[in-house]
Amino acid sequence: MTRRRLLWRTFALAPLTLAVGACINLGPNYKLPQDALVNAPLAQGPIAGADKAPVSQAAVPNDWWRLYDDPELDQLVQDALKSNTSLRVAAANLARSRDAYDIANAQGGFSGSATAGFQRAQESAEQYLLFSKLPVENLGDGGINVSYEIDLFGKLRRGVESAEAEDEAVLAAADLARINVVADVVQAYVESCSAAEELAIAQESLKLQQQRVTLTKRLRDAGRGNQPDVTRGVTQVQTLAADIPRFEGRRRIAQYQLAMLLARAPADLPPAALSCNRLPKLRQPIPVGDGAALLRRRPDVREAERQLASATAKIGVAIADMYPSISIGASVGTVGIASDLFSPTTNSWSFGPLINWTFPANGQRARVRAAEAATNGALAHFDGVVLNALRETQSSLATYAADDQRADALRTAYASAKQSADETHRLYSAGRESFISDLDATRTLTSAHSQVAAAEGQVALDQVKLFLALGGGWEPDQEKPAAGQAGHSE
Repeated sequence: MTRRRLLWRTFALAPLTLAVGACINLGPNYKLPQDALVNAPLAQGPIAGADKAPVSQAAVPNDWWRLYDDPELDQLVQDALKSNTSLRVAAANLARSRDAYDIANAQGGFSGSATAGFQRAQESAEQYLLFSKLPVENLGDGGINVSYEIDLFGKLRRGVESAEAEDEAVLAAADLARINVVADVVQAYVESCSAAEELAIAQESLKLQQQRVTLTKRLRDAGRGNQPDVTRGVTQVQTLAADIPRFEGRRRIAQYQLAMLLARAPADLPPAALSCNRLPKLRQPIPVGDGAALLRRRPDVREAERQLASATAKIGVAIADMYPSISIGASVGTVGIASDLFSPTTNSWSFGPLINWTFPANGQRARVRAAEAATNGALAHFDGVVLNALRETQSSLATYAADDQRADALRTAYASAKQSADETHRLYSAGRESFISDLDATRTLTSAHSQVAAAEGQVALDQVKLFLALGGGWEPDQEKPAAGQAGHSE
């Protein structure tokens, strides 16, 4: 190899060496903004209202529904996580997102192409500055091109960073779908059991009132009562009987909801789920943790934070579009009369750098400003999701605390009504109290019993809504990265 040829090759490779050594990432490196509300004092410490509800400060378990210690409920949740249609949609969205990330990750680097063609043609003589007709010939064309794009200003790397953050946002959306499915299953199961329990209480109250009517008829027949008392008793029986279809309808609707979540027919639900007639009870106070843990746990907060990271990376993509793209390419080919292909007179080759630079025009600077504005919007959305997460949890705690206190008061009232009804009925049977007093005491007792059952059912639904607001149930094995730590900050 001559010194001149060696020197030429050194100069030819110099742009590649300089470009690789000088690769930079334009645009801001992502990190969670310090002024984001997730870092504010209002998002730290105990959750407002937790001190007024029957909850504990322990961490929320991943499988919170197992706190009910109900094997049938646990099995329903597991079945829904395998067959629910919303989760199938989320899985498809996640697969599409992973493919988009793979596409972004495959951009740049080496690429190549190959061409081959054959045709019989009459070439124009004048295009070769000839003035006599050229003969008709068989022409051939073949070549191979290989190039390597150098990501000098980080456009491709920022694109990969944005695609990865978007993929993580889609994963968070899938986790959000999971916790909603779990909460919907538990809520439908609780509603079915609650309606069955209220139905049983209504049937018991109806039976009690029918016994009162039977006694009233005997007293009338013995001359110690009258027909108006019997009529009033029958009216009360009919009023109680009118409530029974309402509870039966609620139970069927809850079972239809449960069947839909499990993607099966209502008749195919497990027998234990169909026959449940007692509310599932928690083994311990609901663990709520603190505000910081809440925001780390909720998938919608993580989704919004990842969208912010993706928007930040797109600023770098827009800025890098204003700078030149550089690639190193090589090609070999042969073009000419078919019989002369691959001869020295038809062969060609080339090697060297290619710089392509579209000067910042046609609104490219405005595209950068648009990307920056989109990032500001993503930060505002992130702050809004954080505030909404806190509001939902605080509201759920307040509702749960109020309904739990109301249920306690109603249980006390029911105990008093039961004692009063028993005493009044004994006096009525002995002829020392009027039928109206006995009827009113019975009506108060049945109403109090029904209210207690309804209040306890509402408390059970409040518990499910609180668990949903707390955002637990999506982590299969271990904690996921906290908001702001799930990305790849630089």
